[in-house]
Amino acid sequence: MSDDKEFAVIGLGRFGSNLAETLHDMGYSVLGIDINEAKVQKNVDNCTHVVEADATEESTLRSLGIGNFDVVVVSIGHNLESSVLVTLTVKELGVPLVIAKASSDVHGKLLRRVGADRIVFPERDMGVRLANYLALDNIVDFLEVTPDVSIVEASSTPGMHGYTLRDMDLRAKYDINVVAIRRDTNDVVVAPSPDDPIEKGDILVILGSNEAVRKWQRSLA
Repeated sequence: MSDDKEFAVIGLGRFGSNLAETLHDMGYSVLGIDINEAKVQKNVDNCTHVVEADATEESTLRSLGIGNFDVVVVSIGHNLESSVLVTLTVKELGVPLVIAKASSDVHGKLLRRVGADRIVFPERDMGVRLANYLALDNIVDFLEVTPDVSIVEASSTPGMHGYTLRDMDLRAKYDINVVAIRRDTNDVVVAPSPDDPIEKGDILVILGSNEAVRKWQRSLA
């Protein structure tokens, strides 16, 4: 992603404002748009520019030059009609990448039908991550790749320390793959060797099916 890429975030609720602020802090140009004056004022320092406007009006989006942005995120809350209309209009104005927030599967299907390139489900995804964090004892973080496959970060247990990946043979026993080992913020071993030993404090980055990860977790109990 180039540093000159320009983003627009339409809808500055919790998700939209956090997204805009993070992109802005990373050095990107971000236009924030919301119809609510209070939300606009709250995000003055979180965006490069922030505008109080009704994004459901095509003329408004044209006047803001929305078609010139590289990425537009439609982060309108639970107003399904507005969300779908804005997504359709933004795509018709020529934005190459439109990402839309959905609150349900039906909402997501409608957004995809009107041209959204990617659908995100913040509430559902956070619920899945939290459920896995609570259910699996040593899970540090959880990312769903598909409904059946995930990447998890798992803290090493005392029973692993001093053993190599070859010793543990996780692929053969549980059909999971250790794709990286994180030792601290500045030391990440990518594609570790089978002979790399596991040390105290290591975080294993594991790729596998959800069932395989659960099977491995049960073996640690």
